[in-house]
Amino acid sequence: MKVAIVGATGLVGGQMLEVLKERNFPVSELIPVASARSAGKQLSFKGKEYTVVTPEKAIEMKPDVALFSAGGSTSLEWAPKFAEAGITVVDNSSAWRMDATKKLVVPEINADSLTKEDKIIANPNCSTIQMVVAINPLHKKYKINRIVVSTYQSVTGTGKAAVDQLMNERAGLEGPMAYKYKIDLNVIPQIDVFLDNGYTKEEMKMVNETKKIMRDDSIAVTATAIRIPVMGGHSESVNIEFENEFDLADIRKILSNAPGVVLVDDIANAVYPMPKDAHNRDEVFVGRIRRDETQPKTLNLWIVADNLRKGAATNTVQIAEYLKENGLI
Repeated sequence: MKVAIVGATGLVGGQMLEVLKERNFPVSELIPVASARSAGKQLSFKGKEYTVVTPEKAIEMKPDVALFSAGGSTSLEWAPKFAEAGITVVDNSSAWRMDATKKLVVPEINADSLTKEDKIIANPNCSTIQMVVAINPLHKKYKINRIVVSTYQSVTGTGKAAVDQLMNERAGLEGPMAYKYKIDLNVIPQIDVFLDNGYTKEEMKMVNETKKIMRDDSIAVTATAIRIPVMGGHSESVNIEFENEFDLADIRKILSNAPGVVLVDDIANAVYPMPKDAHNRDEVFVGRIRRDETQPKTLNLWIVADNLRKGAATNTVQIAEYLKENGLI
């Protein structure tokens, strides 16, 4: 298959290339795409050199699928042009996620909704993906009424500039600031801009995307998103109120059998998910499973995943895999 990576020179674009290689996606020709200032650069993939091209040139080259990770404005401008040319787009930005005419897909949950007519498919927010992969199997069994989630998110979610800021601070160097505040030895309780309701865009993404992916608008979600000085993964504390009473042993059994989930829950030996262990992994790790003792039918979970992998690149490639395996591209 001819595969275009739009935003191939960025952090997530680089991860997409790694994931395509690791998962042996059948790439007959790679088309790395970036802005005009990066066009002409060389990029290596599976021992071959490819020339970075502009979006206009990429459309002329007629890829079968285009994996986008170049920001919302680029997606809004170029995804429709790729789609008009008959190219299926899987977009990693926030541009199309809440568009009622576009599918928002986590393959383990709702890939079955995809058809050949879906030419622009949205990839959810990283923090939403890891949470719904873990909780959707529980929702099927016990029905979730309400979710309270606090996220502890890696600087890699902001991009290279934030990674550089953190490493500069650790080395005692001056440099450009991706954040308004110092991030090393600090915690910033703001991800993205604040909205009129006092929540950030990141927090409201989790609220709205969870309902859309899980196909249930009745689920109440409230979120607090926090940036921490970590690289390699996002962590989440999730409190879930169910409609029906649950059994903890059954919860563990459901999670241990859930696709894409790894149960890491052995408190006797201080074993639980941490971002350092999720780094460069594609699974969603779940632990610290316990009842909320303050009210009935309520569960606490700790969920960790690599935000650049399952939270972005891997989920995008998995969508492309599903499309190919089911003859949709």
